[in-house]
Amino acid sequence: MYIDIHVGDVVRLRKQHPCGGFDWEVVRIGADIGLVCQTCRRRVLLPRGEFNKRLKTILKHASEDE
Repeated sequence: MYIDIHVGDVVRLRKQHPCGGFDWEVVRIGADIGLVCQTCRRRVLLPRGEFNKRLKTILKHASEDE
């Protein structure tokens, strides 16, 4: 299943980050998805398949900022 995401989207993942945050900003799209934690600003890369499994919801689309 292909999920349409864009750089700048804010997403919520199913698993909690060790800092306690659930919300992430998408900063890179490709074979890997680059994410930045909204709580501690840590940057991680997830393979696209793992990202699709962990994704719970898209909180804010990048186009809403404009």
